[in-house]
Amino acid sequence: MMLHPELTRAARTARGALLGATALLGAVALTHLAQAVLLAVALSAIARGDTGHLPALLAGVLVAVVVRAGLSWWQRRTAVRAGSRVRVGLRDALLEHLGRLGPSHVQGVRVGAVRATLVDGVEGVDAYVSRYLPQLLITCAVPPLLLIAVAALAPYALLALVPALLLALLAPRWWDRLLERRGREHWESYETLAADYLEALQGMPALRAAGAVGRTRARLEHRSDALHRATVAKLRVSLVDTGLTDLAIQGGTVAAALVACASAASGNTTATGTYLLLMLASECFRPVRDLSREWHAGYLGVSAADGIAALRTAEGGVPDEGREQADWSIAPDIAFDHVTFHYPGAVRPALDGVTFTAAAGRTTAVVGPSGAGKSTLLSLLARHHDPVHGQVSVDGVAAARYALDSLRRGIAVVSQETYFFHATVADNLRLARPDATDDALRRATRAADLHDEIAAMPDGYLTVLGERGATLSGGQRQRLALARALLADARVLVLDEATSAVDERGEARIGKALAEAARGRTCLVIAHRLDAVRHADRIVVLDGGRVRAIGDHTTLMAENGLYASLVEAGRTQEARRAA
Repeated sequence: MMLHPELTRAARTARGALLGATALLGAVALTHLAQAVLLAVALSAIARGDTGHLPALLAGVLVAVVVRAGLSWWQRRTAVRAGSRVRVGLRDALLEHLGRLGPSHVQGVRVGAVRATLVDGVEGVDAYVSRYLPQLLITCAVPPLLLIAVAALAPYALLALVPALLLALLAPRWWDRLLERRGREHWESYETLAADYLEALQGMPALRAAGAVGRTRARLEHRSDALHRATVAKLRVSLVDTGLTDLAIQGGTVAAALVACASAASGNTTATGTYLLLMLASECFRPVRDLSREWHAGYLGVSAADGIAALRTAEGGVPDEGREQADWSIAPDIAFDHVTFHYPGAVRPALDGVTFTAAAGRTTAVVGPSGAGKSTLLSLLARHHDPVHGQVSVDGVAAARYALDSLRRGIAVVSQETYFFHATVADNLRLARPDATDDALRRATRAADLHDEIAAMPDGYLTVLGERGATLSGGQRQRLALARALLADARVLVLDEATSAVDERGEARIGKALAEAARGRTCLVIAHRLDAVRHADRIVVLDGGRVRAIGDHTTLMAENGLYASLVEAGRTQEARRAA
């Protein structure tokens, strides 16, 4: 049977438990062997008319059955525990790796496909690891030992058993490559369907608005048909596999029975030897039959293994080699020193020699047209990427010298893409600081001008938010994100289009909360609405990845340069909306 390196690698996390499950499975096999020997002796005694020891023999069979039941229960518990440990360890490792890769990798893949791999694919690994691998070890050990015992009883019986065992084990291997291809096609179809369904559910309001629900349903039906065809194609190959194995097992058992009968008729073996030969021949094939069953039970894990390997080995992210801790007691300054950065495959650099300093305890705004490189600056600060040339430093220390988790904990971010989980308001807030007290939650929401609205909710801070915060307004989501950032009590506050999802009235309310929140922190603000940054201590104007101007609002307006043009364009756009 096929061993997949990715799945055997995952099994190492529960090596001890798996060895225990295998040992218990071996003990179960011994009870089968003991039962076979006792039954052979009992049948031989009945054939001879000697029934004096029959009650003791039958009692021994009953004991073997009871012991096997207890061992099987213990073995299943041990295997389940091992499988659970592998699942949890594998999911944790994959999520940790995805976290290191950062948003650039997640944005390049379909979330539904990743979800299918992390949930269903990893779930399928359980049966492969906890059931198939122990049974494989037993199958490699038990039949050879039984063949030795059969050889001692009737050497010529090996002429029937050995070819049948080899056929049962090796004949299905002829189909492994085809089965692997069919399994991969099945899993890819499943991932695609899962991704399409997730996108359809998340985008249902847009589909309804566009009148595209019917077209989407037709596309999903087409995907479902493709999955059905892939499943049937895989089952055809699997049935051939099973048929060959069963044919070899049944044929070998019949051949062994014929050999035993011929031996008994010729007087070459005693009655006990004949019955024992029949029982041992049957026990030779039991592990092979069980292995075939466990192989099919664990094949979902084999199908998903390539997807799991792709997630585990995906490249990207930045090396986490820093040792410094970002435990800034006061607000630090942030310096960009001749920073240049290229996105892979891009012709022009996203940033080209950018140099400026966001002063400690001050608010620095970064503005510019779309594509100027504003968001790229923030991704370099949080080390989702590293500069190609130049350096980003915080508090006089290169960002790469900080431990990655420590650096990101020291920077609180409020972005235009706020995300909240299907959990209580308090739980969503405590993502920033799990040990935060209720008083700390209230202080953070008061600072974000949101406490009264939360208190008015049906269950206050225990109110369960809808997925992605669907039960909140745009302004409430932004202010809740701000409260979460404040709860982290980081000395650096990054605001990435934090008011983009609200109207002017909401923007003014959030702007007041932001101004209050920025006190005592180094605040870096990105905004398209320039009225939101006119009171910043310093404004950096980017265009085409380069710094075009630096100053405050008054100075930049007096220069009548790009900043003044952006302000005027923004006012014209607002006037058109008002009209």
